Amino acid sequence: MPATEMTLMDEPDRLRLALTPIRRRLLGRLREPASAVGLAADLGLPRQRVGYHLRVLEEAGLIELVEERPRRGFVERVMRVTAKAFLVDPGVLAAPEESTGSTGAAETGRGSDAAGAGGEGGGAGAARIEAEVAAETDEEFRRVADRYAAEHLVEAAADTVRDVTRMADAADRQGVRLLTFTLEARVRFAEPGDVHDFAEALAEALARVAERFDTPGGRPYRLVAGGHPAPAGRKTPVHGEPATDPLPGAAAPATPTPEAPE
Repeated sequence: MPATEMTLMDEPDRLRLALTPIRRRLLGRLREPASAVGLAADLGLPRQRVGYHLRVLEEAGLIELVEERPRRGFVERVMRVTAKAFLVDPGVLAAPEESTGSTGAAETGRGSDAAGAGGEGGGAGAARIEAEVAAETDEEFRRVADRYAAEHLVEAAADTVRDVTRMADAADRQGVRLLTFTLEARVRFAEPGDVHDFAEALAEALARVAERFDTPGGRPYRLVAGGHPAPAGRKTPVHGEPATDPLPGAAAPATPTPEAPE
C-alpha cells in the first residue's frame, strides 16, 4: 500500500519523537524505501545508531516496513515513511513544556530493545543515545514551537487585513461605516517565562469578558490578541504611561454605527 499524501501531527509525544535532527533527516530520506545499512552509509553514522532511531520512528507509526531481505548473518529491514508529508498542528506547539516528562519515559522504555539489538555499548550506549535524544528534542521542540507561533501570528494578522479590508470596501460602497476597535499596549517583561504567564492571564481575562458580552443571535466578532517584541523606534505606550504618539484608532471607544454586511 503506498504512503498517504499527508498526516496531521497532533500528538505532542509523537511530534517530539520526530523532531531531532537525525530523525528529521531519516524521515526525509525514507520518502524512498531504504534500510539501516544504506542509511548509515549515506549519513556516515553507525548502523546500530541508525537502527535505534528507525525503531523509535516505526513504533511511533511514522515509518513502516516495506520488505525484509536476508543478508549475511541478519535480516535487512527496508523501511519507508507512512506519509509523504507530515503537517504539524500549531495547537500542539502552544505549550511544549507540558509533554517533556512523558517523552523521556517513552525513550527510556526502549533501552532494552536498543541494547538487545546490538546498541552502542549495550545498556550504557542506549542510555547515552536516549540522553542525547532528549536534549536534542527539547531544544528542537522549543525552536519549532517558536517558529510556528510566529507563523501563526502572521497568518492571523494577514487574515485580519484581508477580512477588514474587504468589509471596509463593501461598507464604503454602501455608504455606511464598519464598526471596529483596536487596542494596543506595550509591556516590558523581566523574564522570558513571564510572556507565557502573561498570555495565560490575558486568555483568562478575555474569556471572562467575552462570556459577559456574548449574546445568542448577536453579530459575531473576531478578536485576535497577539504579541511580539517591539521593533526599535516603535512608540506604543507602556502600560500606565501616557501615550506620546497614539496611533489613529488605538484604544478608541467603539461608537455604534451602521454595519456593513460580511
